[in-house]
Amino acid sequence: MCFINTIIAFDFGLKRTGVAVGNTLTGSASPECTLQSRDERPDWEGITQLFEKWKPERLVVGMPTELDGSDNPLKPRIERFCNQLNGRYNLPVEQENEQFTSIEAAQRLKQLRRSGRKKKVTKEEVDKIAASIILENWMQKMGYR
Repeated sequence: MCFINTIIAFDFGLKRTGVAVGNTLTGSASPECTLQSRDERPDWEGITQLFEKWKPERLVVGMPTELDGSDNPLKPRIERFCNQLNGRYNLPVEQENEQFTSIEAAQRLKQLRRSGRKKKVTKEEVDKIAASIILENWMQKMGYR
């Protein structure tokens, strides 16, 4: 028997949070949206709407590390976000290293722009593509890709 799980991933930020959705059958992730934070607080209404739409079974949140492997200054805020997600929605929350995902996302968008398929690269697009890269990396690590 094969179980298909829907997973939502977050690239958390104090201004914006990128969101991606994927499933374990295909091992792929798609950028969904970028939610705007209010006073450095997550858009809980927007997150709840995403949960109602996608009904995820698991969540993945990107956790940045410094180049030397030390903790990023945002780590406590991201851990709090993870705890809040778990407390509000009662779902397992995994953390995945997000080092360089925003850089990779920007590079992907620039390639699209060069090919004429994209006119402009915005921070919102970078955030949601970074979330999809976080989710792709997590699924690969877990053996779904």
